[in-house]
Amino acid sequence: MSERLNPRQQALVERVKRERSCSVESLAAAFEVTPQTIRRDILQLEQLGLLRRYHGGVTLPGGADNLAYTTRQTLLSTEKRLIAELVAQHIPDRSSLFINLGTTTEEVAKALHRHSGLRILTNNLNVAMTTCDYPEAEVTVVGGVVRPRDRGVTGEVAIDLIRQFNVDYAVIGISSIDLDGTLRDYDYREVRVTQEVMAQARQVFLVADHSKFGRPALVRLGELRDIDAFFTDIPPPAGLLAALQGSKTAVHVAQPSEPAAEAAPRHARKHRPR
Repeated sequence: MSERLNPRQQALVERVKRERSCSVESLAAAFEVTPQTIRRDILQLEQLGLLRRYHGGVTLPGGADNLAYTTRQTLLSTEKRLIAELVAQHIPDRSSLFINLGTTTEEVAKALHRHSGLRILTNNLNVAMTTCDYPEAEVTVVGGVVRPRDRGVTGEVAIDLIRQFNVDYAVIGISSIDLDGTLRDYDYREVRVTQEVMAQARQVFLVADHSKFGRPALVRLGELRDIDAFFTDIPPPAGLLAALQGSKTAVHVAQPSEPAAEAAPRHARKHRPR
């Protein structure tokens, strides 16, 4: 299974998000391909958990469950890496930070490997294992119940420990960003931990690729306009930018670059809603 969607598949997902459901025939006509090609696309997208087939058409998946962790690890991995590299440019050496659950936040942890003197607090055992050998790093893992599927730690014990800390940055992931700017996730216990992290951070950085735009999820976390900086891989839809008008939120869009040593302005475009 490919880890990266081709442009037609990305556009197909975005079309279904806008229209909520589409017939195979209408999609084939819109993309000027055969119905057989569209059915193959839909099958792959359903296997990734991005769409759900029904007889003669396709719709969005239900909002009760997240994608499997192994699927999320490979889905849009290049985009997640670019986002992570951009975030790392905004975190100085010797910062204190919390990194929460998610495959994109795990990429941020990897991108910090050249930093020194970081004090990292996390409820993600994958992040702890990645960062514990970084130069002069101090890594603290919060206590609580470990989820076997992704090695995440949640629960009241985790929240109690988080309340004892105040960090420079919270780097958080999310499962869904509604087009009105509402942030959503699937697990209430995970949301409670993330809300506490946000309350204990001087700046909150949200990392999320474009597949999270308009995706259904059950539990409300907060509002995008309350985030200090949002890092993503394509410019957000106009409706989402409109929801940010007048807010403090800076939007950073990661872009592929040629030489790794290029300066940050060549790496990203910054959108600040007016």
